Parts: sequence; structure tokens; C-alpha cells
Amino acid sequence: MSQILANGLTFEYETFGRPQAPAILLVMGLGGQLTLWPESFCRALAEAGYYVIRYDNRDVGLSSKIDAAGKPRLLRAGIAYTLGLPVKAHYTLDDMAQDAVALLDALKIKRAHVIGTSMGGMIAQILAAKFPHRLSSLTSVMSSSGNPKLPGPAWKIRLRMVKRPGTADRETLVQHAMGTWRLICSPDYQPSEEELRSRIEEGFARSSYPPGLARQTLAILASGSRLKLLSSIRVPTLILHGAADRLIPVAAAYELVEHIPGAQLEIVQGMGHDLPDPLIPRMVSSILRHIAHTEQTGRGERLRSRARKLEELVPLAANAA
Repeated sequence: MSQILANGLTFEYETFGRPQAPAILLVMGLGGQLTLWPESFCRALAEAGYYVIRYDNRDVGLSSKIDAAGKPRLLRAGIAYTLGLPVKAHYTLDDMAQDAVALLDALKIKRAHVIGTSMGGMIAQILAAKFPHRLSSLTSVMSSSGNPKLPGPAWKIRLRMVKRPGTADRETLVQHAMGTWRLICSPDYQPSEEELRSRIEEGFARSSYPPGLARQTLAILASGSRLKLLSSIRVPTLILHGAADRLIPVAAAYELVEHIPGAQLEIVQGMGHDLPDPLIPRMVSSILRHIAHTEQTGRGERLRSRARKLEELVPLAANAA
């Protein structure tokens, strides 16, 4: 793994594949470190001929922490968001989208296929709408428009996501995290207790930074709905969502496909709000099919554009003769 300066911050990132290959940028969700992108997923995309980049967002993992922003009052912000009142935050998802663009700049990548999961899907939507020249395609995974009228998770899950144990004891924190994952992970593809504990303990060992999770949550609330923005997206878009997602119910996926012109939708049965190992081949296949179609369409459009230019030049050449 490496670090790089972008947008005035330091970002931890890791790459797979050849730098000369078409790029795929992976944008992780709320509080998620880059390691939540399964290595098997990254390697499969790289083996298919792509240069894959996964990175820690600001305020998480080994990237810069925005300590000056302090600890937000999430309960108050959540109530304001539910009531349709403005929510103030030190940074928003737009700032995190700028991070992604700056990261591509720092890596000297002009365009990339962008895949975002959960909050990362929200950031990717903003990228597609506001920086379309930097995206070859968009894949939004288990994400949402931010519309407060959408069905949300049960209150048990909402409270679980914003309230941590009142102790810093490592075992208590691990048990709390395991309980949270059990609530939101794929019901048909649940990891064993040993697998789940190992995954969570590895995450804690790499980095544990609760204030960053809170500030990213506030960024989501402060960013509000993207419904109007979605209609401006012209980047080829694939929406992947689990039918059993209890954190962002599947209604969010149907709304996205309704508002993003030409978007394609795939609902994955038995999938919750995670990336379970048994579903990696299915997801890789869907994404590669989407990317291949995008690239073929793009090549066809470039050839048609060249043909039109040649047709325009023929009369000019005849007149000159």
C-alpha cells in the first residue's frame, strides 16, 4: 500500500494490475476501510485487464483525519434531516467526490470506471453528475439517492449505527461490531463466527477512529437528496442492490433506476448490505459485462464521429480541387 497527497489531504491507497490498463476506482462506504473491498474482487477485475485502485476515504483507515471538525451531534442532525431541516457539516459528500477526482489527478489517470458501494455509491453518483468527463462508467452498489422519503432501516438498526458502547474495551467494541454486521449482512451468506471476528479484529488492528465514522455520517445527512442531480447523469450506469438489504432497502435501487437516464438494474437475491465472498463472482461478472458494453459503445461512437468528420471533409476537398 502507498500514500499520496490529493486535495490537501493524504490518502492511503492500493493498486492491482498494470498502470497502463483502463482504470477502475473503488469508493468504499460509510466508515469502511479500503480492505472492505475483498481482495478476490480486486484481483478478479485486475486479471480481466484493468488497473484497480482502492483507497481509504478521508476520516477513515490510514488517510487524513479531519480532527479540527470535532465530534458531531448525530442524534440532533438525524432529527433535523428527518424533518427536512438543513444539516450543517464540516464537509459533505461533494468534498469527498473532490477527493476522488484529486486522487485520480495525483495518479495521472484521466478517466476511470467508478464503482461505489453504499456511501461510496453516493459519492460516485456525484462524480458522474459533476465530473462526467472523468468517468468511463458508473456502478452504484447498495446505495441511495439520499431522498428522506425513501423507506429506511428499522430504528433498531438506525440507533445501532450511530451509538457505540460507552467503553473503549477492545472486546466490547469487537462484540458490538459483530452484532452490527449480523443485523445488516447478507442473510443467505452469513460468515461463521470465526470469520466475522477475524475480519473485524483485522479492521480494528489496522485503524479504529470513531469520530471519522460520525463525521462521514454527518456528511451524508448534510448532503441531502440527489434526486435532481441524478437526472443529469449521462454516464453509462449499472445499479446493483441486494433484495435482502436491511440498511438501505431495495426501494432505493428502484428509485435510482427511475431517475438516472438509461441506468440498468440488477437485484441480487439473498444479498444484504455487504460483499459476501460467495457473491463475488456474480458481481464481477455483472460489472465486467457492464464495462465491456460501455467500452464497445464508446468505440462505436468514436468511429461514427470520425466517419461524420470524414463525410464533412469530402465536399470541402472536392471544392478545393
